[in-house]
This record gives sequence, C-alpha cells and structure tokens, in this order.
Amino acid sequence: MYNNQRITVIMPCLNEEQGIEQVLLRMPPLVDEVIVVDNGSTDRTSEVAARFGARVIREDARGYGRAYKKGFAFATGDIIVTLDGDHSYPPDAISYLLEAFRHLDVDFLNASRFPVRDPEAMSFKHKIGNFILSIAMSILYFRWVSDSQSGMWVFRRSILSQMTLESDGMAFSEEIKIEAIKAENVRFAELSIHYTSRLGEIKLNPWRDGFYNLWFLLKKRFT
Repeated sequence: MYNNQRITVIMPCLNEEQGIEQVLLRMPPLVDEVIVVDNGSTDRTSEVAARFGARVIREDARGYGRAYKKGFAFATGDIIVTLDGDHSYPPDAISYLLEAFRHLDVDFLNASRFPVRDPEAMSFKHKIGNFILSIAMSILYFRWVSDSQSGMWVFRRSILSQMTLESDGMAFSEEIKIEAIKAENVRFAELSIHYTSRLGEIKLNPWRDGFYNLWFLLKKRFT
C-alpha cells in the first residue's frame, strides 16, 4: 500500500529470463501486486517470474499493446505502474515516482528516459528517433512530451475507462500518453528517471517500429 492506495506493477515480457529476476528482486515492498504478462515466451520467463512472487498471465497473441491490455484487465490496484522486464527501467524508482505522483497531484505520470545518463543505454540512432517522435507528438497534440516512447508510467487505474486504446503493438506506448493528454479531466506530467542498458535480446526494430509509430501518430490525430 502507498498512501492508502493499492499498487499494481504490470510488465509485458517476451523472453526476459535474464532480466526479470533482477527486476523482481529490486521491487519495493510497497507494491501490492506484480503482474507479468508473458507474451509467448519460449524461455523460462514465466517460471522465474512465478518463483519470485509475480502473478503470471499468458497472452499468446504477440504485441506490446496486446500484452498491456491483457494486464490491465487483471489489475486490481488503485494505481498502476508499468515497466519492462529487461531491467532497463529502474524498479527502485517506483517509490520516488509515487511520491512525485502524489505531490504533483496528477493522474498520469510519464517516466522520461531523457537526458540519458548511461552512454550504453541508448544508441545515437535511437536517441534521434525518439526525439523526432516526441517532437511530432508534441506538435500534433499541443503539449510538450520529452519521451513519447517511454515504457514506464504511473497512473490511476480509473482513467482507463476514459481511454480508447487501439494499438496492439509498440505504438501503444505513445497512444496511452495521447489518450491521457486528450482527456480534459486527466492531469499529465513527466519526471526524469535513470535509464540503463537492457539485459537479454533486443526485440525493437528501430526503422520499422519508428516509421510505423510516426504513421500511427498522424493517423490517430487526423482520423
């Protein structure tokens, strides 16, 4: 519990056997529920997650957004925190993100990876791609967002009922922020975190996913 609110952490995972143990070992004790959505892993991700106390839910239809929507359906906490199972986002930052969430009095807090302090955590190509996507989103929706692609967020579960979340893929990350910004009664803010190098295989295809996410931004804005 935190400030009389139940906290649920949701992690979509695809072959994250290497990182998931480290993430769960660093999970702060104030977290009430950890949901790992196994998105069709062929390694021991589910086994390791269950051994360290996570509730494992299977979603065999591949897709980042598909996994998150499955996790949201099973979450019971008042506040949801998201992060990846590859150890790139800091689990021990959850405590201060929740403090900021409360003191800023917001409904959706985006954990920005910028400025990137670890030179090994993100390539120059990925930095440029993220910058272009964040600028595009900021212009299209008239709200500065420094990291439109961040996968770590803190938000009230109750606001999900006000969102129309269509993406089943990587564009889900920008879509949930767009929906938070568009909702008149949802207060949005950002806070920087320390982003580090991932453990395990890289699944992002920078060119394919980057161009698709840019197209998705335009489609969602004008259709």
